[in-house]
Amino acid sequence: MTTSLYIARSDRIAARELGGEMMIMSARDSTLFGLNEVGTVIWRSADGQTSLAEIVERKVCAEFEVELEPALLDAETFVRELAAHGILSVSATPLVRG
Repeated sequence: MTTSLYIARSDRIAARELGGEMMIMSARDSTLFGLNEVGTVIWRSADGQTSLAEIVERKVCAEFEVELEPALLDAETFVRELAAHGILSVSATPLVRG
């Protein structure tokens, strides 16, 4: 398993929930993302204090009945893509919001 990652939602985005799925626009590059149900669960859980592994195990695996290792790999790819657009912050340690 990879090292622990902590994720937090950016303050520099516009986000709206439509029918249980999130629509997010990056202020950095105006990219629009539509998150599916799994992505929305990860997004909602991105508090900067809970590790991605814990989010995947407690929320994604429990709600969607998927195995931990492949779900964690997919989640890491997903959060790194959003981080590249400034939508999420990713850190190896818990993130302090100020």
